[in-house]
Amino acid sequence: MIYATTLLMSVFITVSLMPITVKLATRYQMVDFPNPRKVHVRPVPRIGGLAMAAGAFLPIIIWMPSDQFVRAFMASTGTLVLFGFVDDMKGLGYKTKFAGQILAAVIIVVFGGVRIDSMGSLLPGGMQLPGWFSFPFTLVAIVGVTNAVNMADGLDGLAGGISLLVLCCIGYLAHIQGNTVVILLSLALAGAIFGFLRYNTYPANIFMGDTGSQLLGFASVVLAMKVTQGDTPFSPVLPLIILGFPILDTLTVMAERIREGRSPFSPDKNHFHHRLMGLGLSHTEAVFAIYLVQAAMIVSAILFKYYSDWALVISYAVFSAVVISAFAVAGRKGYRFSWHPVIGQMIRGRLRRIRDDNWITRISFALSSIIVPVLLLLSCLLPANIPGYVSFIAVCFSLLIVAVRLLWKGQMGFCLRFVVYLTVPLVLYLIREGRGAWHGEIMFTLYHLSFGLTALFVLLSVKYANNTKAFRMTTMDFLVIFIAVVVPNLPDQSIQNYHLGLLAVEIIVLLFSYEVLITERRGRLDALTASTLLALTLLAIRGGAGL
Repeated sequence: MIYATTLLMSVFITVSLMPITVKLATRYQMVDFPNPRKVHVRPVPRIGGLAMAAGAFLPIIIWMPSDQFVRAFMASTGTLVLFGFVDDMKGLGYKTKFAGQILAAVIIVVFGGVRIDSMGSLLPGGMQLPGWFSFPFTLVAIVGVTNAVNMADGLDGLAGGISLLVLCCIGYLAHIQGNTVVILLSLALAGAIFGFLRYNTYPANIFMGDTGSQLLGFASVVLAMKVTQGDTPFSPVLPLIILGFPILDTLTVMAERIREGRSPFSPDKNHFHHRLMGLGLSHTEAVFAIYLVQAAMIVSAILFKYYSDWALVISYAVFSAVVISAFAVAGRKGYRFSWHPVIGQMIRGRLRRIRDDNWITRISFALSSIIVPVLLLLSCLLPANIPGYVSFIAVCFSLLIVAVRLLWKGQMGFCLRFVVYLTVPLVLYLIREGRGAWHGEIMFTLYHLSFGLTALFVLLSVKYANNTKAFRMTTMDFLVIFIAVVVPNLPDQSIQNYHLGLLAVEIIVLLFSYEVLITERRGRLDALTASTLLALTLLAIRGGAGL
């Protein structure tokens, strides 16, 4: 349960702080202005990383054991956040930024014990790296990957999505190891990214800035080293696969700058995401293409985690050669991606016609308004046992809703989000712990299928509402689908037996559905408030009866 609590707490804190962060950034002009090197066309707040850091750090402080590694991790990431925030506010030279990154790296190496001591079979006899070489080599690796993720932050949702996939992979490897500390750190950071991407998916309302991108890059490489160095069955080369795409991007760009006689740190538009857009992909399509590549790298890392070190290195070298060659050939021949006219007519044309039929939106939203509260009520009836502490929580939440409704009605939406975001995962988790004997397998199957029906109606409401000019699937949808598909199929019996993938999907569907209802009702929340109070009352009565 501590895993779910950590994840959801970080999501909720980040989501709650984002509107405040946007207002502060706008008020104090902490915004990213357009220029020829950037793809956005309007000023965008750039301190979203501060809310991400708060969303990740608070659960860590509350739940994590205070061991030497955790203290060093918090000190080093806190140092990066501080330097990044100053850079986002005032701008720092690259020397000062490097100084902050090196300082953070020294803290985690010296006090956290993170160090590249082994290269596996890449060295004769599997010999250990000597300390005089291991220390600077680890610093270079940490600072290098930190900057690689920072440089990848060029399109809306790109760095966040890449880091989310990386952290999910690291969390799974830590699960195999039984490393609770790394699991919790990965979940806290992943939750913060989820909360941030809600505001960062194209077109973004806020950027993570150097505060966020440096935090994610640093945390990703440190945690990857933590699970692949020391007493572990995994190859020490595995971080190269997990973080290989942003590393390849950075090395390629820096090599080209040096070849052209420029500083390797000079800005330009030669990153892979810029090249994909130059080949004719839209902003969203370019991000989606990179997500696909990163997802393939993550799946490869999971499947081949026990393979030989040389096999992984050779595979990565082949992958790098294919990517670089593909861009070179496409650039030389002037190739451009384009939709086939038949596909465009059959798919996009039909979707536009569906969108223009406003009755679909009205009916879908009306059905969603009924099904979603009913689904929550039914979920409160299904658990075999409701613990007494859940009853107490339900009573507290009910009093909170009543108080906000009477005294601060304008914040009713925020209050409902707070209650639902904490109640839904708890209730669905209790159903997995044991369901009541009064319903059979057929009813339980129908209950699971109702989540798919709910998702369909809600997505129809969202995709075709507000006079949208074209059908668009966001890149965050892909991340959710990818994680939901991969998690239940991981080669781990405990995960498969517990149906974690299905649990994650159902939690996401119900929370997303409530988010849509709260947003689209625009303050008219009396019916939703009443149904939520009824669900909490059911929990309170059932839990109280068991005391």
